[in-house]
Amino acid sequence: MEQDVLNRFLQMIENSQNIVFFGGAGVSTESGIPDFRSKDGLYNQKYAYPPETILSHTFFMKHTEEFFQFYRDKMDCLNVMPNVTHQKLVELEQKGKLKAIVTQNIDGLHQKAGSKKVFELHGSVLRNYCMKCGRVHTAEYVFHESKGIPKCQKNNCVGIVKPDVVLYEESLNDEVVAGAVDSIAHADTLIIGGTSLTVYPASGLINYFRGDNLVLINRDATPLDARADLVINESLGEVFSKL
Repeated sequence: MEQDVLNRFLQMIENSQNIVFFGGAGVSTESGIPDFRSKDGLYNQKYAYPPETILSHTFFMKHTEEFFQFYRDKMDCLNVMPNVTHQKLVELEQKGKLKAIVTQNIDGLHQKAGSKKVFELHGSVLRNYCMKCGRVHTAEYVFHESKGIPKCQKNNCVGIVKPDVVLYEESLNDEVVAGAVDSIAHADTLIIGGTSLTVYPASGLINYFRGDNLVLINRDATPLDARADLVINESLGEVFSKL
């Protein structure tokens, strides 16, 4: 990364008092969690069904056991640790500069690192609930303690335990979206990192930004590059390790 680009980024952070970070799968890849759309991502791996089909509400309801086979195989991130990007975002929050994180990830790594205000647009694998009685179950139960289709542990309840993640064909949580929109709308600097900005409606939320600095950090070009005040085509770890 060129020094003048880094200096511009550092100056933007220094002059900002209300930063919001909007992140995608690229935030977690350096922790060992695969993304979806890169050449090595989940969407380019071979399964009996395409991953985007498996991760749909229809497939979950019709082929529940096959859904959980894939889910346990590819979504178990309980032993994964936060990386330098997660850690530096915590530091910015502690200094009073970062006001919120809006994430498309479902791994809970921002909270594991210590971030306090996180809007999880697509839910979290850490939360699981019985579809019949609503009882909450741990991720450890779903991933490691149950077999086949996880069933509710409450007496006389045999409901299916569903991860609190937003599948294809499902709507985003209205309260989470409202909080994310409000945070983005009041930010003076919006840092977008590790996302192709092709997943809607999540990526459409950045249109609410009216602040001074729009920063895009992503290995590849995005549809929003022309609107950004600063574009950095590097890995997030490379950039945030220098903060």
